Amino acid sequence: MVGSRRHLPGFQFLLLLPFLASFLLQLESKCQNGCDLALGSYYVSPNYNLSYIAGFFNLSDTDVLRYNPSIPNTQYIQAGSRANVSFPCDCINSDFLGHVFSYVTLPNDTYRKIATDYYANLTTAAWLAKFNSYNSTQIPDGATINVTVNCSCGNESVSRDYGLFETYPLRPGENLSTVAAQFELSSKEDLLREYNPGVNFSAGEGIVFIPTKDPNGSYRPFLSSTGISRAAIAGISIAVIVLLVLAICLYVGVYRRRKAKRVALLPSLSEGAVSLYNSPADTPRTGTQPAGITVDKSVEFSYEELAKATDDFSMANKIGEGGFGAVYYAELRGEKAAIKKMDMQATQEFLAELKVLTHVHHLNLVRLIGYCIEGSLFLVYEFIENGNLSQHLRGSARDPLPWAARVQIALDSARGLEYIHEHTVPVYIHRDIKSANILIDKNFHGKVADFGLTKLTEFGSTSLPTRLVGTFGYMPPEYAQYGDVSPKVDVFAFGVVLYELISAKEAIVKTNEFVTESKGLVALFEDALDQPDPKEDLRKLIDPKLGESYPIDSVLKMAQLARACTQANPQLRPSMRSIVVALMTLSSTAEDWDMGSFYDDQALVNLMAGR
Repeated sequence: MVGSRRHLPGFQFLLLLPFLASFLLQLESKCQNGCDLALGSYYVSPNYNLSYIAGFFNLSDTDVLRYNPSIPNTQYIQAGSRANVSFPCDCINSDFLGHVFSYVTLPNDTYRKIATDYYANLTTAAWLAKFNSYNSTQIPDGATINVTVNCSCGNESVSRDYGLFETYPLRPGENLSTVAAQFELSSKEDLLREYNPGVNFSAGEGIVFIPTKDPNGSYRPFLSSTGISRAAIAGISIAVIVLLVLAICLYVGVYRRRKAKRVALLPSLSEGAVSLYNSPADTPRTGTQPAGITVDKSVEFSYEELAKATDDFSMANKIGEGGFGAVYYAELRGEKAAIKKMDMQATQEFLAELKVLTHVHHLNLVRLIGYCIEGSLFLVYEFIENGNLSQHLRGSARDPLPWAARVQIALDSARGLEYIHEHTVPVYIHRDIKSANILIDKNFHGKVADFGLTKLTEFGSTSLPTRLVGTFGYMPPEYAQYGDVSPKVDVFAFGVVLYELISAKEAIVKTNEFVTESKGLVALFEDALDQPDPKEDLRKLIDPKLGESYPIDSVLKMAQLARACTQANPQLRPSMRSIVVALMTLSSTAEDWDMGSFYDDQALVNLMAGR
């Protein structure tokens, strides 16, 4: 039996009204919502296999095969056929829908060659020039290029039946009828025209967007609406606020006569944007409006619904405990979910996490489903089946992670961090990266979680001191001593996680069982890597659960990458983009690879430095 409904006092809702108005007014843009999945149709050139194609899109072989059931293996794919590649479709700069991939150039690369030969016309040379600063004829070797691919999430004015779309580059000889037939839409050519207004399907070039089926063979429905005018939003905002004020006034009159026990009030939100930012240095300049929180893709749940789904937050449903509250398992509206119940004093962390996860969507970031602000503060996430990385590395009830899985989890986590560091505006800095905040799904892929301490920064802004948050053992010197924040704070912490993946040790290691002495994992590995033959000393630090099932050269390269990440000088640490590229190389050959013959030390250094 679910307990009686608990409400926030009416005054708290009044405090939240400015933020609700801000949510609605922020909807005006050329695009508001992205979607978690889009597909690209990749035309296969001779001698390309699926693993090679996957590398261009930061995907694993498994990711690609999931959307290509007709392809038997990754080693061979017929030239002239098409393969589907998957990616999140993001609203970039509130201007257009697309996704930005990273490509590291080879000698003699040009924008045209990258667009045509490597990305099979999913982008164009002009589009590459627009999003990169290099001259088209003077692109240096080893440069990291932003590759922007357009996508679609649907259009409710056309149809609400289609929410998954394929970005399809037309080829010479193709036309509307052939494309419609390929996608089993021969009877719906008019629909394709409506989704692609003004497009000449017989031109033999250019991109069109085609409704397509998911791996289950079903069309996904359109989920969210776009294109509301500012005048309509303003009218709706005013009407909603007036109705809320009237309802709250009535409610407060009744509420004050009740003898029910009051719950604690939310900390005051009346101090401008204080609860949206982590320090005074983060607040907007005078005369600007607070950024507010966007809840475009989040559902507001009632307390009754959450309580019923968790058997009134029973201990049997409790699956974890964090710094800001407990986590409970639930099944909500047909979907498995994890509900974080936060203390009322954690308003700042609640708003920070809500802000980030409603703006940012990526396969390697945990997905926020919704929230509730009745009685306590609740965040509802997708349920990740396999717990967190710390549990797998150090939990006795878990099977040991094989080396290839560890490299894959490292790559997944790096991709998630790269996305919030380099592909969002503003840039987000997590500030609490650790193995406990990396979740592992049923396919043993990693997702970065727990964004309650996230800090945002605009491009080109100067790092300013801020309040110290995070976990001891993962903090870099400039942050622990001076409170300086930059994306390199996350890079340092990620380096510690790489050391954890190798050793399964805590970030702080007890060096004496009987005396309270400890040493950081960074220092422990540096001692080993400084030896004349680091492999021998490294073997002593490798997780014993791995036995002999690891390539020592691959472990050494990951340790060297971790060392680069944990340099004392933040300027010497690589970017997350360079880390992703290095880990992609490790991942592609983690199961059977002689590192010494494939990739020398200087090449790794150059790659991480972006050269």
